[in-house]
Parts: sequence; structure tokens; C-alpha cells
Amino acid sequence: MKKNIEYILGFVLLISIILWGRFGLSSTMLFFRLLAGIGLGYALARSFFGFAGTVNRMCHTGSTKLMRVVVGMFLGSAIVTTGVLLMQDPAGFDLWVNPINIGLILGGLLFGFGMAFSFCCASGVLTDLVTGLPRALITLFFFGLGVFIGFPVQTTAGWVRNSWFSTAVGEKLYGGVYLPDLFKWDGLNGYLGAIILTAILSGIFVWIAKIVEDRNKARKTYTGTESERIQYQTYNDNEEPFKLFSKKTYEKLFVRPWKLGVGATVIGAIFVMLMSVTKAGWGASTPYGFWFGRLLISFGVSPEKLASFTNKPVGVYTMPFFDHPINVQNVGIILGTLIALLLAGNLIKSFKGGLSITFKDSIFFAIGGLCMGFGTRLANGCNVGALYTPIANFSLSGWIFFIFLIAGGIIGYKVNKKTC
Repeated sequence: MKKNIEYILGFVLLISIILWGRFGLSSTMLFFRLLAGIGLGYALARSFFGFAGTVNRMCHTGSTKLMRVVVGMFLGSAIVTTGVLLMQDPAGFDLWVNPINIGLILGGLLFGFGMAFSFCCASGVLTDLVTGLPRALITLFFFGLGVFIGFPVQTTAGWVRNSWFSTAVGEKLYGGVYLPDLFKWDGLNGYLGAIILTAILSGIFVWIAKIVEDRNKARKTYTGTESERIQYQTYNDNEEPFKLFSKKTYEKLFVRPWKLGVGATVIGAIFVMLMSVTKAGWGASTPYGFWFGRLLISFGVSPEKLASFTNKPVGVYTMPFFDHPINVQNVGIILGTLIALLLAGNLIKSFKGGLSITFKDSIFFAIGGLCMGFGTRLANGCNVGALYTPIANFSLSGWIFFIFLIAGGIIGYKVNKKTC
């Protein structure tokens, strides 16, 4: 009975959100951002997908399946994005070709370290607001604080802004290395060479990840991940004839978890749509600093003082909340997660399961959020803004960030393990 109520509430909520977005938001672009966010949140929740899990699952359970799927998504997104960019001037897009410098390295280490402490990332903290509210709220508060205090460093420090080396198109963007610039002779404006290089780098990461998992199995340190066992269990669907209006059909459509590959495909498709429609990739973390600033305003701090400290326009702290496209998209991710759990009949169970935390847990989540937030300012992005989007945009910075994010995650896991 409780599950039936959740099913109904899920559909009511979905329809209500769509109607609100259509008539309550001020532009078609904002409505599109809302739908994209809902899709991302739904896919992340339905497939147990999360960027933090790439390292955390490897450290805690020995499984690198998620990491291999994520790398495959990077490659697939880059290939499909080529269709968007091939006949266009890349300078006309907001490509996240980030600088390569000490800030990128330190930011990757800090972000990976924070992921290990908070068990989430910049996008994962939004889905966790539904499934692990206390942990997510603590992490998000300190994540926002980290972004906020990192704004002045990001906007003024040369070791964060200036790239050690760059290419022609990269110099026009944010100063990094745009891989197609290295292969202008390939007959496809450099994209053929960039795809091949991206495929090679992806193959190396997948190969190493598979070696790590096989080694864990050989050493008997592989326990596997419960969510992956649930995703990949088999069902006897051929025992009964197909009926459109039946419990089994509903379960297929809305209840059964997606396999990781399905989640990656949906997320990748939404990413490409974002690139096509908005001419920019997926970002999440910068608004967290603005949210923290809005909180300070509610306690009497003037927007002008915030703008002066962060070197940001006053308007980012005073504009209507739902006029900012990433705010709308981030809220969409939260709502998409909520809808996924309601339609699956798992909201109450998931919500209750995430309520219990200790004081020591709270300290760890605070440290994790602060490290991730400040790390995003040094690296000019988070798990989507410094990792996924740059790799899909053929930026060398994304691969470098990935290496140090993994290193930071392993360090964070070892520190966490010793202190527990």
C-alpha cells in the first residue's frame, strides 16, 4: 500500500514539476535546463551512478566496474560531441579547456580526498539530499563554504589562472590544451586524431582499472558492490506472457535498477543535448558558492561586500534564484532523484536509511565538503566541470585532473581508514 502511494506521488510530482517549469520559469532555456536536470537526477539514481564511486568502490570493495563504465562514457561523449563541433568554430562554444598548472593538480588531490570523506561529489551531493539528507546537508554547507572562500584565489592567483602550456584554440578559451589543435593535419580539423588519442587514454585507464580489480580478486580483497549485484541480477521475464498493464511491466519500466551502461548512455545523451542547445557542457559546483553567499546575506552581510570579496558581480547574489540556469539544473537533479525513488517505491526506505550519522561522521563530512569545494576553485571545476566536461571537450586538463582525483581519493581512503 505504501509503495502504491509512492508510485502515485511520483507521477503527480513529475507532472507538477513539468507544469511549473513550463509556466513558472521565465524562458524556454531555463525549462530545458530543468528537464535536463531531472533526466540527470533520474539516471544517476536509477543506475546507482556516481563519479565518487569510481574511486570509493575500488578502495572499499575492490570493484572497478563503475570506473571502467565512466571512462567509456567519457569516450562516447567525446565522439558524439565531435558531431556538434566538427563544422563549427570551437571559439563559439563555452568549451571547458581548463589551464594546466599546479592549481589543477592540487585541486584534483583535494577533490578526490574530499570525495573519500563525504562519499559523494558535486553532483552526488544533490542526489544524496534525497537519500542521505544529514550527510548531504553537512557536505553541501561546507562545500559551498569551500567554493566561496576559494573564489578570490580562482580569480586572482596566477598559479590557478595561467596554464603551463596551451594550444591555439585553448588559448582563446581558458588557456589549456585543446587536443584537436595537435592534429590539424588529419583532414577532420584535428578531431580524428583527438578521438584516437582520447580512445588510447581511455583504454589505458580501463586496462589499469581491470588489472587492479583482478589483483584485488587474487588477493581476496574483492568483496564486490551490493548495488552492482542488484543491477546485474537476472530475471525470468519469459515465464509469463507480456501484459502492458501489469505489475511486472511497471517493474521493468520504473522499479528495476538500470545497469551502469544504461545509466552512462542516458547521462551521455543528456550531456550531448546540453552541448548542442546551450553550447556548454555540464557544470554544478560554482553556484554552491553563490548559495553560501545568499545564506550570509540572510544574516545581514551586504551583497556588495560579498561581491568585493569574491570578485564576482553583485547580481549573482541578488538575482532571482531560478533565473540562474545552473541553479535550475541542480534543483532538477534533486527532483529527478526524488521522482526516481518515488516511482520505484523506494523513497521512504532510502530516506530512513540515510538519517543515522554520528558526530564523528559529521566532522568527516564537513572536511570532505570543504576540501571538495576549495579544490574546485583551484582546478576550475568539479567532477563534471574539471573532469567529465573537459574530457568530452577534448581538453588535456580533464585527464590530468582524473589522475590526481584518483590519487587524492586513495589518500583520503587510507586516512579515513586509519582514523576509524
